Amino acid sequence: MRRTRTVETLSPAALRRAAIRHSGLSLAIALGLFAPLGHAQEAADAPTSESGTLDTIKVTARKREETLQDVPVAVTAFTPDTLDKLNVEDLSDLDAQVPNLTIYAARGSSSTVTAYIRGVGQSDPLWGVDPGVGIYLDDVYIARPQGALLDVFDIGRIEVLRGPQGTLYGKNTIGGAIKYVSKPLPESFDGFASITVGTDSQFDVKGAIGGPIFGENSGLRARVAVASLNRDGFGENVNTGQPASDKEINAVRFNLGAYAGETFDAQFTLDWMDDQSGVRAARMLAPNRFAPTVQPLDSRYDVRNGMPNVNDTEMKGMSATFNWRPADGTALEGWAFKYVAARRESDTETNIDFDTLPNKIADVKAFYSDEQTSQELQANYDKGGRARGVIGLYSFDGTAGGRVLNNFFNLLFGDTQGKVDTESFAVYADWTFDLTDRLALDVGVRYTDEDKRARVLNRGYSDATFTRPISVVANFDKTINFKNTSPKISLDYQVNDDIMIYGLASRGFKSGGYNIRAQATAVPRSAEPFDDEQVDSLEIGTKMSLLDQRLFLNLSAFHNKYKDMQLSVFTAYDSNGDGIDDAFFGDFTNAGQGTVNGLEVEYQWLPTTHWAITGNVAWLDAKFDEYIFKNVNIADQQEFTNAPEFSGALNVEYRTTLGSAGSLSARLGYSYQSEVVATTEVVRDPVTGATAQPITQDGYGLLNAGVIWKPNASWTLSLQGTNLTDKEYLTTGYNLVSSLGVLTGFYGAPRQFSLTARYDF
Repeated sequence: MRRTRTVETLSPAALRRAAIRHSGLSLAIALGLFAPLGHAQEAADAPTSESGTLDTIKVTARKREETLQDVPVAVTAFTPDTLDKLNVEDLSDLDAQVPNLTIYAARGSSSTVTAYIRGVGQSDPLWGVDPGVGIYLDDVYIARPQGALLDVFDIGRIEVLRGPQGTLYGKNTIGGAIKYVSKPLPESFDGFASITVGTDSQFDVKGAIGGPIFGENSGLRARVAVASLNRDGFGENVNTGQPASDKEINAVRFNLGAYAGETFDAQFTLDWMDDQSGVRAARMLAPNRFAPTVQPLDSRYDVRNGMPNVNDTEMKGMSATFNWRPADGTALEGWAFKYVAARRESDTETNIDFDTLPNKIADVKAFYSDEQTSQELQANYDKGGRARGVIGLYSFDGTAGGRVLNNFFNLLFGDTQGKVDTESFAVYADWTFDLTDRLALDVGVRYTDEDKRARVLNRGYSDATFTRPISVVANFDKTINFKNTSPKISLDYQVNDDIMIYGLASRGFKSGGYNIRAQATAVPRSAEPFDDEQVDSLEIGTKMSLLDQRLFLNLSAFHNKYKDMQLSVFTAYDSNGDGIDDAFFGDFTNAGQGTVNGLEVEYQWLPTTHWAITGNVAWLDAKFDEYIFKNVNIADQQEFTNAPEFSGALNVEYRTTLGSAGSLSARLGYSYQSEVVATTEVVRDPVTGATAQPITQDGYGLLNAGVIWKPNASWTLSLQGTNLTDKEYLTTGYNLVSSLGVLTGFYGAPRQFSLTARYDF
């Protein structure tokens, strides 16, 4: 399906606008729009049976509905069929399928997310520290990582925007953004139910039902979706027999919509998630010098933790969305207005046994709480001419806080407690101009004004009851203001019907703030604010549809300058003046500057109507230009976290019809990433000479496979296998050797199999 001129000789740009404005995906395809894999990961979507060509989807990467081919932004999109065939159960399963994306469960949690894109992100989940990759649930920003590793069920699509998104999505999307879009309200009654059984006693139940209320012409629609996700542990606590790395998550989403003709609708959503999984297992990578006779366990998933097996997170949210589209012929023809108001809350209780032993060496109990209220008003304009775009206002008001109780050696007791209040306001605009029929200019800018107030009280206590304070190591109530202007400009040129090239310059930033773990007595600087960080990015790319739309090939190259990088480093210090580092705190500082260069290739190829070959290849060169530690530049010895030099994925799928027996597809997938540094440590202290080795995972590959049989339009049976070679690989860990003797690592999931039966109605 090529872009061809109609008998009225419309330009390609006019054809694109017509498809966007006047219809849905079917008309866009009929007009010959296409989206290469660099902007649509349709790896498992079946082509049209007659033409055997690759189809496209729509996204809202620029906060207006467009086909992926029209967006001069590196964005990968996944449809429900693709997610099912790739066996994506939660956001972490997207890791290998998106170039230069690293995403996984943060340390000891099942639902707290760590996400990096192109070497930019944030691994510290403490309040007062903002993420570097923004996660959105149905247009609503999720401010905290707790609970944000969303499970996939009843999904409309997922979009992953790579590179700084500071203009349209604002602060804390300095690396990119992940948008989870629920399935829209159906115009007619439908639903599904599925059951999954698998290894480690996996038992998942998912379902949804929705449609019009009081008849199809009533203007009211509703949908409810539920999920119960359960699995025994990959290991166990050998002392208590309790499971380790198990899963127990329940979730519900409800959506109610009211439609007044084609010009106005209001939608109200509720979502709730309760994660009662136990603590995720950490393996000792070396004996602890404070328990030198205790050797690491054989299994990477077994533990000997002495703390309770409690790691609970509850997250809930509500939102209201109003859409008004003035009718044609009115003064506001061509405009569409959208208002989104939302409130979210989350609470977490977790137990972190850093030493993984019954011994009281480093036991930490933490409570996190978060609440946020946001509002956004958008005005979209597209009257079919040469100019179109969006302007908007955004406000955010949130409070994040909690308390962390630290027990070191059952001798030193301290806590971290307080709150961080954030009030942020932004105004933005993004406008596209068709300079010619083939050349388009897009310009955008966002201005943000933000206040952060930190109320911190960190104390030492006489015993493990944490009721009798004996010292104060930090006590302050401070406010700081941040202002930022993030511009964007891009040019895209349609070389011919099959090739588009683009160039993009953009900026993103991540909020600064205060270190809630401040140890102002030992390290006075830690009570001072850290600056916001900034990335300026240059990117060029091309999107190509070749071989009569049987091959989508997309390439992008980028050059990022990283300034005032925020780094969280566990720092040892002398707590009693004896000259020996016997305690640690989480230091947070602006380390300096870096340069990140990269190349990304995404491909989709249909050699025949039965075979599909898809995947990506990525290269990343991330280096520190400046890393100031104790007034010394140690950039030459430090490495970026979660920034593998090479990564990629290859999916090979065979699909065929079986006559009266339905259809069958079989997939074999392989993903690879080179050596990656999982934690941030100062390799060599320039003052004391002390050395530390960051936790590093050597290059590794994972093999996955799946078979899906659809005997008819209602039933689907799916057999999936992941990590078929049972590869052992680290995702992250803790290196606290100098102060606490702790060196532990968290591993990815072992080999797993699952069988799913799904019924659609």
